[in-house]
Amino acid sequence: MPESPRTSGDRRLYVFDHPLILHKVTILRDKRTGHKEFRELVEELAMLMAYEVTRSHPTVEIDVETPLTKTRGRTIAGQEIAVVPILRAGLAMESGITRLIPTAHVGHLGIYRDPDSLEPVPYYSKLPTDIAEREVLILDPMLATGGSTVSAIDTLKQKGCRTIRVLAIIAAPEGIKKVHDAHPDVEIYTAAVDERLNDHGYILPGLGDAGDRLFGTR
Repeated sequence: MPESPRTSGDRRLYVFDHPLILHKVTILRDKRTGHKEFRELVEELAMLMAYEVTRSHPTVEIDVETPLTKTRGRTIAGQEIAVVPILRAGLAMESGITRLIPTAHVGHLGIYRDPDSLEPVPYYSKLPTDIAEREVLILDPMLATGGSTVSAIDTLKQKGCRTIRVLAIIAAPEGIKKVHDAHPDVEIYTAAVDERLNDHGYILPGLGDAGDRLFGTR
């Protein structure tokens, strides 16, 4: 279990309290933050979160030869990693994590939320052929209603995935509950659990529409 994130009653929920993460989330929330800085912050936050999520990964000793002599070092063992961003907002998180873990395989799931029913609508899926053998990190800056995340987990489990973690920069209590009601084995990692959802399914206080703020759209 990672040592740095704190659990809040539910041991399947990890809330980061690292000062750098908290600082960057505050800037991310600010409506004055432009889309270039917003995108950079999301990438940096994803990298910091992945650093903490992988803290518990096992390692093994190997021989290594430096320019001067031979020594022993440690290398990551256990399951390989796959990152699966939910399009489109999850793309910015992907780039941050693959910079930290360049050997990770990458899949993509396209899921949008119907504006009237607020239900998830899958429209695209492209996953690594060996996805079932990998630890999967689902990436989405916002865990709001939880519908898209549950849909993504459903798809991955249908492909045989056994180890799935969700990384969301900001989460709503409603989304956390929906994910854990549907998939009690899945751990959620987030930098903030906000107050609630509004009538349109947006997180309050949140940070607005992450996709629009990332890409400068409306």
